[in-house]
Amino acid sequence: MSTRPPVVIDNGTGYTKMGYAGNYEPNYIVPSLIANVMEKKDQKKKSDVQDLDFFIGAEAAIKRADYNLDYPIRHGIVDNWDNMEKYWQRCIYQYLNCDPEEHYMLLTEPPMNTPENREYTAEIMFETFNVPGLYIAVQAVLALCASLLTKQDKSGKNAVTGTVIDSGDGVTHVIPVVEGYVIGSCIKHIPLAGRDVTNFIMNQLRDRGEPLLPDLALEIAKKIKEKYCYVCPDVVKEYQRYDAEPTRFREYKGVNPRDKAPFKIDVGYERFLGPEIFFSPEIFSSDWTDALPDVVDATVQACPIDTRKPLYNYITLSGGSTMFKHFVKRLERDIRRKVKNRFDYTKQKYPDMDLKQIPVNVVTHPFQRFAVWFGGSMLASQPEFLGFFHTKAEYNEKGPRIARSNPVFNSVT
Repeated sequence: MSTRPPVVIDNGTGYTKMGYAGNYEPNYIVPSLIANVMEKKDQKKKSDVQDLDFFIGAEAAIKRADYNLDYPIRHGIVDNWDNMEKYWQRCIYQYLNCDPEEHYMLLTEPPMNTPENREYTAEIMFETFNVPGLYIAVQAVLALCASLLTKQDKSGKNAVTGTVIDSGDGVTHVIPVVEGYVIGSCIKHIPLAGRDVTNFIMNQLRDRGEPLLPDLALEIAKKIKEKYCYVCPDVVKEYQRYDAEPTRFREYKGVNPRDKAPFKIDVGYERFLGPEIFFSPEIFSSDWTDALPDVVDATVQACPIDTRKPLYNYITLSGGSTMFKHFVKRLERDIRRKVKNRFDYTKQKYPDMDLKQIPVNVVTHPFQRFAVWFGGSMLASQPEFLGFFHTKAEYNEKGPRIARSNPVFNSVT
Protein backbone atom coordinates (compact mmCIF):
# COMPACT_ATOMS: atom_id res chain seq x y z
CA MET A 1 0.00 0.00 0.00
CA SER A 2 1.33 3.43 -0.99
CA THR A 3 2.48 5.69 1.86
CA ARG A 4 2.02 8.82 -0.24
CA PRO A 5 -1.21 10.81 0.32
CA PRO A 6 -4.16 9.96 -1.93
CA VAL A 7 -5.10 12.38 -4.70
CA VAL A 8 -8.63 13.82 -4.50
CA ILE A 9 -10.20 15.14 -7.72
CA ASP A 10 -13.73 16.56 -7.74
CA ASN A 11 -14.85 17.05 -11.34
CA GLY A 12 -17.74 19.52 -11.58
CA THR A 13 -19.61 20.93 -14.56
CA GLY A 14 -17.99 24.35 -14.23
CA TYR A 15 -14.84 23.76 -12.18
CA THR A 16 -12.59 20.89 -11.11
CA LYS A 17 -11.14 20.91 -7.60
CA MET A 18 -7.98 18.86 -7.08
CA GLY A 19 -5.36 18.33 -4.42
CA TYR A 20 -3.92 15.92 -1.87
CA ALA A 21 -5.81 14.24 0.97
CA GLY A 22 -5.33 15.87 4.36
CA ASN A 23 -5.40 19.45 3.05
CA TYR A 24 -8.21 21.79 4.02
CA GLU A 25 -8.40 23.46 0.60
CA PRO A 26 -7.84 22.12 -2.92
CA ASN A 27 -4.42 22.84 -4.38
CA TYR A 28 -5.99 23.92 -7.66
CA ILE A 29 -9.45 25.00 -8.83
CA VAL A 30 -9.50 24.80 -12.63
CA PRO A 31 -12.37 25.39 -15.12
CA SER A 32 -13.62 22.06 -16.54
CA LEU A 33 -12.76 23.15 -20.06
CA ILE A 34 -10.46 21.68 -22.72
CA ALA A 35 -9.18 23.14 -26.00
CA ASN A 36 -8.12 20.69 -28.74
CA VAL A 37 -6.25 21.78 -31.86
CA MET A 38 -8.57 22.19 -34.82
CA GLU A 39 -7.93 19.82 -37.73
CA LYS A 40 -7.53 21.75 -40.98
CA LYS A 41 -9.12 20.52 -44.20
CA ASP A 42 -5.94 20.83 -46.27
CA GLN A 43 -3.87 18.95 -43.65
CA LYS A 44 -2.76 15.71 -45.34
CA LYS A 45 -0.77 14.13 -42.54
CA LYS A 46 -1.50 14.21 -38.86
CA SER A 47 1.32 15.68 -36.79
CA ASP A 48 3.17 13.32 -34.43
CA VAL A 49 2.55 15.66 -31.50
CA GLN A 50 -0.99 16.72 -32.40
CA ASP A 51 -2.48 14.48 -29.69
CA LEU A 52 -0.45 16.43 -27.12
CA ASP A 53 -1.50 19.83 -28.46
CA PHE A 54 -4.34 20.67 -26.09
CA PHE A 55 -4.94 22.92 -23.09
CA ILE A 56 -7.25 22.83 -20.08
CA GLY A 57 -8.70 25.36 -17.66
CA ALA A 58 -7.85 29.04 -17.97
CA GLU A 59 -5.28 28.28 -20.69
CA ALA A 60 -8.02 26.67 -22.80
CA ALA A 61 -10.31 29.68 -22.39
CA ILE A 62 -7.91 32.00 -24.22
CA LYS A 63 -7.11 29.50 -27.02
CA ARG A 64 -10.11 30.26 -29.21
CA ALA A 65 -8.29 30.62 -32.54
CA ASP A 66 -7.46 27.28 -34.24
CA TYR A 67 -8.80 25.32 -31.23
CA ASN A 68 -12.09 23.57 -30.46
CA LEU A 69 -13.41 24.31 -26.96
CA ASP A 70 -15.34 21.64 -25.13
CA TYR A 71 -16.83 21.12 -21.67
CA PRO A 72 -16.39 17.34 -21.21
CA ILE A 73 -18.86 17.34 -18.28
CA ARG A 74 -22.49 18.36 -18.79
CA HIS A 75 -24.95 18.52 -15.89
CA GLY A 76 -22.46 16.65 -13.75
CA ILE A 77 -22.14 13.64 -16.12
CA VAL A 78 -19.08 12.97 -18.31
CA ASP A 79 -20.15 13.64 -21.89
CA ASN A 80 -16.87 13.16 -23.81
CA TRP A 81 -14.60 10.41 -22.48
CA ASP A 82 -11.67 11.11 -24.84
CA ASN A 83 -11.50 14.71 -23.67
CA MET A 84 -12.06 13.65 -20.06
CA GLU A 85 -9.04 11.33 -20.23
CA LYS A 86 -6.93 14.17 -21.64
CA TYR A 87 -8.25 16.49 -18.94
CA TRP A 88 -7.29 14.05 -16.17
CA GLN A 89 -3.85 13.69 -17.76
CA ARG A 90 -3.14 17.40 -17.44
CA CYS A 91 -4.64 17.52 -13.94
CA ILE A 92 -2.28 14.79 -12.73
CA TYR A 93 0.93 15.58 -14.58
CA GLN A 94 0.77 19.36 -15.10
CA TYR A 95 -1.06 20.69 -12.04
CA LEU A 96 -0.54 18.10 -9.29
CA ASN A 97 2.85 17.16 -10.77
CA CYS A 98 2.70 13.62 -9.39
CA ASP A 99 3.20 10.04 -10.52
CA PRO A 100 -0.28 8.40 -10.47
CA GLU A 101 1.32 4.97 -9.88
CA GLU A 102 2.32 6.15 -6.38
CA HIS A 103 -0.99 7.65 -5.20
CA TYR A 104 -4.41 6.24 -4.42
CA MET A 105 -7.07 8.16 -6.37
CA LEU A 106 -10.41 9.38 -5.00
CA LEU A 107 -12.79 10.70 -7.67
CA THR A 108 -16.33 12.01 -7.31
CA GLU A 109 -19.54 11.30 -9.18
CA PRO A 110 -23.03 12.87 -9.25
CA PRO A 111 -26.02 11.03 -7.78
CA MET A 112 -27.59 8.46 -10.10
CA ASN A 113 -24.42 8.08 -12.15
CA THR A 114 -24.65 5.03 -14.42
CA PRO A 115 -22.63 1.86 -13.65
CA GLU A 116 -21.17 2.05 -17.18
CA ASN A 117 -19.68 5.46 -16.38
CA ARG A 118 -18.08 4.07 -13.25
CA GLU A 119 -16.58 1.24 -15.31
CA TYR A 120 -15.18 3.69 -17.89
CA THR A 121 -13.61 5.68 -15.07
CA ALA A 122 -12.03 2.56 -13.58
CA GLU A 123 -10.65 1.50 -16.97
CA ILE A 124 -9.01 4.87 -17.54
CA MET A 125 -7.55 5.09 -14.04
CA PHE A 126 -6.23 1.52 -13.87
CA GLU A 127 -5.27 0.99 -17.54
CA THR A 128 -4.04 4.45 -18.58
CA PHE A 129 -2.70 5.86 -15.32
CA ASN A 130 -2.00 2.56 -13.51
CA VAL A 131 -3.16 3.87 -10.14
CA PRO A 132 -2.69 1.50 -7.16
CA GLY A 133 -6.19 2.16 -5.77
CA LEU A 134 -9.43 3.90 -6.75
CA TYR A 135 -12.54 5.05 -4.89
CA ILE A 136 -15.45 6.74 -6.67
CA ALA A 137 -17.51 8.62 -4.07
CA VAL A 138 -20.97 10.15 -4.42
CA GLN A 139 -20.65 13.92 -4.16
CA ALA A 140 -23.61 14.28 -1.79
CA VAL A 141 -22.13 11.84 0.75
CA LEU A 142 -18.79 13.70 0.73
CA ALA A 143 -20.55 17.06 1.14
CA LEU A 144 -22.47 15.68 4.13
CA CYS A 145 -19.26 14.28 5.62
CA ALA A 146 -17.60 17.69 5.20
CA SER A 147 -20.41 19.35 7.12
CA LEU A 148 -20.45 16.72 9.88
CA LEU A 149 -16.66 16.74 10.28
CA THR A 150 -16.76 20.48 11.01
CA LYS A 151 -19.69 20.12 13.46
CA GLN A 152 -18.95 17.07 15.61
CA ASP A 153 -21.40 16.16 18.35
CA LYS A 154 -20.44 15.47 21.98
CA SER A 155 -19.87 11.75 21.37
CA GLY A 156 -17.25 12.54 18.74
CA LYS A 157 -19.08 10.39 16.19
CA ASN A 158 -21.78 11.25 13.70
CA ALA A 159 -24.05 9.10 11.59
CA VAL A 160 -23.87 10.20 7.96
CA THR A 161 -27.54 11.24 7.76
CA GLY A 162 -28.99 14.43 6.34
CA THR A 163 -30.31 16.20 3.27
CA VAL A 164 -27.75 17.66 0.87
CA ILE A 165 -28.51 20.57 -1.47
CA ASP A 166 -25.71 20.58 -4.01
CA SER A 167 -25.86 23.52 -6.40
CA GLY A 168 -22.90 24.25 -8.63
CA ASP A 169 -22.56 25.78 -12.06
CA GLY A 170 -24.59 23.39 -14.18
CA VAL A 171 -27.14 21.56 -12.04
CA THR A 172 -28.80 21.50 -8.60
CA HIS A 173 -29.55 18.26 -6.75
CA VAL A 174 -31.46 17.58 -3.54
CA ILE A 175 -30.20 14.29 -2.12
CA PRO A 176 -31.34 12.48 1.04
CA VAL A 177 -28.59 10.43 2.72
CA VAL A 178 -29.44 7.97 5.52
CA GLU A 179 -26.67 6.12 7.37
CA GLY A 180 -24.27 6.70 4.48
CA TYR A 181 -26.71 5.43 1.84
CA VAL A 182 -28.22 7.70 -0.80
CA ILE A 183 -31.97 7.10 -1.21
CA GLY A 184 -31.82 7.11 -4.99
CA SER A 185 -35.58 6.95 -5.60
CA CYS A 186 -36.09 10.21 -3.68
CA ILE A 187 -33.41 12.35 -5.35
CA LYS A 188 -34.76 15.49 -6.99
CA HIS A 189 -33.06 17.23 -9.88
CA ILE A 190 -33.46 20.95 -10.54
CA PRO A 191 -32.34 22.24 -13.97
CA LEU A 192 -31.35 25.62 -12.49
CA ALA A 193 -27.91 26.52 -11.17
CA GLY A 194 -25.17 29.16 -11.20
CA ARG A 195 -24.89 29.37 -14.97
CA ASP A 196 -28.60 30.21 -15.25
CA VAL A 197 -28.16 33.06 -12.75
CA THR A 198 -25.21 34.35 -14.78
CA ASN A 199 -27.16 34.18 -18.06
CA PHE A 200 -30.13 35.97 -16.48
CA ILE A 201 -27.93 38.81 -15.23
CA MET A 202 -26.25 39.08 -18.65
CA ASN A 203 -29.62 39.28 -20.42
CA GLN A 204 -30.89 41.88 -17.95
CA LEU A 205 -27.87 44.09 -18.58
CA ARG A 206 -28.19 43.70 -22.35
CA ASP A 207 -31.91 44.52 -22.33
CA ARG A 208 -31.18 47.68 -20.36
CA GLY A 209 -28.57 48.75 -22.92
CA GLU A 210 -25.51 48.53 -20.67
CA PRO A 211 -22.12 48.69 -22.50
CA LEU A 212 -21.41 44.93 -22.34
CA LEU A 213 -18.44 43.77 -24.39
CA PRO A 214 -19.58 40.77 -26.50
CA ASP A 215 -16.45 38.72 -25.81
CA LEU A 216 -16.51 39.41 -22.07
CA ALA A 217 -20.28 39.60 -21.43
CA LEU A 218 -20.48 36.24 -19.66
CA GLU A 219 -17.37 36.92 -17.57
CA ILE A 220 -18.63 40.38 -16.54
CA ALA A 221 -22.04 38.96 -15.56
CA LYS A 222 -20.31 36.26 -13.53
CA LYS A 223 -18.20 38.81 -11.63
CA ILE A 224 -21.28 40.94 -10.93
CA LYS A 225 -23.08 37.83 -9.62
CA GLU A 226 -20.24 36.90 -7.28
CA LYS A 227 -19.60 40.44 -6.03
CA TYR A 228 -23.03 42.07 -5.72
CA CYS A 229 -25.85 39.48 -5.67
CA TYR A 230 -27.77 38.44 -2.55
CA VAL A 231 -31.06 36.76 -1.59
CA CYS A 232 -33.88 39.02 -0.37
CA PRO A 233 -36.80 38.01 1.92
CA ASP A 234 -39.47 39.58 -0.30
CA VAL A 235 -39.08 40.67 -3.95
CA VAL A 236 -41.86 43.28 -3.97
CA LYS A 237 -40.56 45.00 -0.82
CA GLU A 238 -37.02 44.90 -2.23
CA TYR A 239 -38.18 46.71 -5.37
CA GLN A 240 -39.71 49.41 -3.15
CA ARG A 241 -36.49 49.74 -1.15
CA TYR A 242 -34.46 50.31 -4.32
CA ASP A 243 -36.94 52.91 -5.56
CA ALA A 244 -36.79 54.70 -2.20
CA GLU A 245 -33.02 54.35 -1.71
CA PRO A 246 -30.98 54.83 -4.93
CA THR A 247 -27.83 54.18 -2.90
CA ARG A 248 -28.60 50.46 -3.14
CA PHE A 249 -27.57 50.55 -6.81
CA ARG A 250 -23.96 49.62 -7.54
CA GLU A 251 -21.48 50.39 -10.31
CA TYR A 252 -19.19 47.80 -11.88
CA LYS A 253 -15.96 49.22 -13.32
CA GLY A 254 -13.78 47.40 -15.83
CA VAL A 255 -11.18 47.86 -18.55
CA ASN A 256 -11.44 46.71 -22.16
CA PRO A 257 -8.45 44.35 -22.64
CA ARG A 258 -8.13 45.31 -26.33
CA ASP A 259 -7.89 49.10 -26.25
CA LYS A 260 -7.48 49.52 -22.46
CA ALA A 261 -10.49 51.84 -22.39
CA PRO A 262 -12.34 51.92 -19.02
CA PHE A 263 -16.07 51.26 -18.89
CA LYS A 264 -18.83 51.37 -16.25
CA ILE A 265 -21.94 49.23 -15.82
CA ASP A 266 -24.84 50.08 -13.52
CA VAL A 267 -25.98 47.17 -11.34
CA GLY A 268 -29.53 47.42 -10.02
CA TYR A 269 -32.44 45.03 -9.56
CA GLU A 270 -30.44 42.05 -10.84
CA ARG A 271 -28.59 42.08 -7.51
CA PHE A 272 -31.55 40.32 -5.86
CA LEU A 273 -33.41 39.07 -8.95
CA GLY A 274 -30.55 36.76 -10.03
CA PRO A 275 -30.55 34.45 -6.96
CA GLU A 276 -34.36 34.67 -6.84
CA ILE A 277 -34.29 32.06 -9.62
CA PHE A 278 -34.09 29.41 -6.88
CA PHE A 279 -37.12 30.68 -4.96
CA SER A 280 -39.40 32.07 -7.69
CA PRO A 281 -38.43 30.16 -10.86
CA GLU A 282 -41.76 30.94 -12.52
CA ILE A 283 -40.52 34.51 -13.04
CA PHE A 284 -37.77 33.29 -15.34
CA SER A 285 -38.95 30.04 -16.90
CA SER A 286 -42.17 28.30 -17.85
CA ASP A 287 -40.39 24.92 -18.05
CA TRP A 288 -39.55 24.72 -14.34
CA THR A 289 -41.79 26.35 -11.75
CA ASP A 290 -41.04 24.45 -8.52
CA ALA A 291 -39.15 26.54 -5.96
CA LEU A 292 -36.15 25.03 -4.19
CA PRO A 293 -37.85 24.93 -0.72
CA ASP A 294 -40.79 23.04 -2.28
CA VAL A 295 -38.43 20.53 -3.88
CA VAL A 296 -36.56 19.99 -0.60
CA ASP A 297 -39.84 19.42 1.24
CA ALA A 298 -41.09 17.00 -1.43
CA THR A 299 -37.79 15.10 -1.31
CA VAL A 300 -37.96 14.53 2.44
CA GLN A 301 -41.66 13.65 2.32
CA ALA A 302 -40.91 10.96 -0.28
CA CYS A 303 -38.47 9.26 2.12
CA PRO A 304 -39.46 6.58 4.68
CA ILE A 305 -41.39 8.15 7.54
CA ASP A 306 -38.85 7.21 10.24
CA THR A 307 -36.06 9.08 8.40
CA ARG A 308 -37.86 12.38 7.87
CA LYS A 309 -37.07 13.99 11.21
CA PRO A 310 -33.24 13.70 10.90
CA LEU A 311 -33.45 14.70 7.22
CA TYR A 312 -35.30 17.93 8.13
CA ASN A 313 -33.05 18.48 11.13
CA TYR A 314 -29.83 18.43 9.11
CA ILE A 315 -30.04 20.13 5.72
CA THR A 316 -26.57 21.03 4.52
CA LEU A 317 -25.42 23.10 1.55
CA SER A 318 -22.71 22.44 -0.99
CA GLY A 319 -21.45 24.29 -4.06
CA GLY A 320 -20.76 27.87 -5.07
CA SER A 321 -24.38 28.67 -5.95
CA THR A 322 -25.37 28.28 -2.28
CA MET A 323 -22.94 31.02 -1.21
CA PHE A 324 -25.27 33.98 -1.83
CA LYS A 325 -25.75 36.24 1.18
CA HIS A 326 -28.92 35.38 3.19
CA PHE A 327 -29.45 32.19 1.11
CA VAL A 328 -29.52 30.06 4.29
CA LYS A 329 -32.04 32.30 6.11
CA ARG A 330 -34.47 32.40 3.19
CA LEU A 331 -34.27 28.65 2.55
CA GLU A 332 -34.74 27.74 6.22
CA ARG A 333 -37.66 30.16 6.59
CA ASP A 334 -39.52 28.83 3.54
CA ILE A 335 -39.04 25.16 4.47
CA ARG A 336 -40.18 25.85 8.06
CA ARG A 337 -43.33 27.50 6.74
CA LYS A 338 -44.22 24.41 4.71
CA VAL A 339 -43.53 22.07 7.63
CA LYS A 340 -45.52 24.28 10.03
CA ASN A 341 -48.49 24.51 7.63
CA ARG A 342 -48.57 20.71 7.42
CA PHE A 343 -48.33 20.44 11.21
CA ASP A 344 -51.16 22.97 11.76
CA TYR A 345 -53.39 21.16 9.27
CA THR A 346 -52.78 17.77 10.94
CA LYS A 347 -53.29 19.25 14.43
CA GLN A 348 -56.60 20.78 13.35
CA LYS A 349 -57.78 17.57 11.76
CA TYR A 350 -56.68 15.32 14.63
CA PRO A 351 -56.80 17.51 17.77
CA ASP A 352 -56.46 14.57 20.18
CA MET A 353 -53.15 13.36 18.74
CA ASP A 354 -49.97 14.12 20.67
CA LEU A 355 -47.96 15.75 17.87
CA LYS A 356 -44.59 17.44 18.03
CA GLN A 357 -43.41 19.84 15.39
CA ILE A 358 -40.39 18.69 13.40
CA PRO A 359 -37.37 21.03 13.72
CA VAL A 360 -35.90 22.36 10.47
CA ASN A 361 -32.23 23.33 10.40
CA VAL A 362 -30.22 24.46 7.37
CA VAL A 363 -26.56 24.07 8.25
CA THR A 364 -23.69 26.09 6.83
CA HIS A 365 -19.97 25.56 7.35
CA PRO A 366 -16.65 27.18 6.37
CA PHE A 367 -15.94 24.75 3.50
CA GLN A 368 -19.30 25.11 1.79
CA ARG A 369 -17.93 26.28 -1.57
CA PHE A 370 -15.81 23.15 -2.06
CA ALA A 371 -17.53 20.87 0.48
CA VAL A 372 -17.33 17.82 -1.79
CA TRP A 373 -13.58 18.09 -2.19
CA PHE A 374 -13.03 18.82 1.51
CA GLY A 375 -15.12 15.80 2.52
CA GLY A 376 -13.10 13.58 0.19
CA SER A 377 -9.83 15.02 1.48
CA MET A 378 -10.70 14.38 5.13
CA LEU A 379 -11.98 10.85 4.53
CA ALA A 380 -9.10 9.77 2.28
CA SER A 381 -6.61 11.02 4.88
CA GLN A 382 -7.90 8.52 7.45
CA PRO A 383 -5.82 5.30 7.39
CA GLU A 384 -8.86 3.07 8.01
CA PHE A 385 -10.64 4.54 4.97
CA LEU A 386 -7.91 3.27 2.62
CA GLY A 387 -9.41 -0.18 3.07
CA PHE A 388 -12.46 0.96 1.11
CA PHE A 389 -10.41 1.62 -2.06
CA HIS A 390 -10.53 -0.85 -4.96
CA THR A 391 -6.95 -1.98 -5.61
CA LYS A 392 -5.09 -2.69 -8.82
CA ALA A 393 -4.93 -6.39 -7.84
CA GLU A 394 -8.75 -6.50 -7.56
CA TYR A 395 -9.06 -4.85 -10.96
CA ASN A 396 -6.69 -7.35 -12.57
CA GLU A 397 -8.68 -10.20 -11.07
CA LYS A 398 -12.27 -9.05 -11.64
CA GLY A 399 -12.06 -6.29 -14.24
CA PRO A 400 -13.83 -2.92 -14.30
CA ARG A 401 -17.05 -4.32 -12.80
CA ILE A 402 -15.52 -3.85 -9.33
CA ALA A 403 -16.28 -0.13 -9.70
CA ARG A 404 -20.03 -0.71 -10.04
CA SER A 405 -20.39 -0.49 -6.27
CA ASN A 406 -18.42 0.80 -3.30
CA PRO A 407 -18.31 -0.36 0.30
CA VAL A 408 -20.35 2.23 2.21
CA PHE A 409 -19.20 3.82 5.46
CA ASN A 410 -22.05 4.94 7.76
CA SER A 411 -20.24 7.20 10.21
CA VAL A 412 -17.45 9.73 10.34
CA THR A 413 -15.05 9.99 13.22
